[in-house]
Amino acid sequence: MKELLLIIAKNLVEFPDSVSVEQEEREDALVLKLRVAASDMGKVIGRQGRIAKAIRTMIKAASVNHSKKVVVEILQ
Repeated sequence: MKELLLIIAKNLVEFPDSVSVEQEEREDALVLKLRVAASDMGKVIGRQGRIAKAIRTMIKAASVNHSKKVVVEILQ
């Protein structure tokens, strides 16, 4: 999941070297924390959050075989 999110985010932003993903295991979920450059936040979130919603939908679809829920957090 971490690698998939990294590939998606790097292809969306202007500064792909500043993209990082942290993975945190919780009891009930796997949390992926996405960090991008401040100037790329708009590209990752999109108008009215459409791109962020699409990213979360793709990760959720890819994680169907996981036993835990996968959550994507976009951080500054």
